Amino acid sequence: MKTEIQRVVATDATAEMISKLKSRFGELVFHQSGGCCDGSAPMCFEKGELMMNETDVLIGEIEGCEFYMSSYQYEYWKHTQLIIDIVQGRGSSFSLEIPTGFRFVTKSRLFTEEELDKVVF
Repeated sequence: MKTEIQRVVATDATAEMISKLKSRFGELVFHQSGGCCDGSAPMCFEKGELMMNETDVLIGEIEGCEFYMSSYQYEYWKHTQLIIDIVQGRGSSFSLEIPTGFRFVTKSRLFTEEELDKVVF
């Protein structure tokens, strides 16, 4: 039996924050920012608030929320698993968690050779 490996996962603390945000805002979507004014942070929006286009790649879901990144970023990150965590501190973005005094961060690890053929999404 082939064990599936997720391309993006959430820590327990992240799952708890997503649950709180969902209860307040409803359906959510994430997009891994590529830099500029908001840094390289995972950003959380109400579903439908962020316009996606053909350059955005759906790489998975965390806690039932779709997670996207730009195709050019995906080329750099496709060999890694993204671990979405949350830390105390105010970020400088439009992400929904910012007013809570916490911010989402992306940690990563390289997939092993054995895992690469088991990655889903």
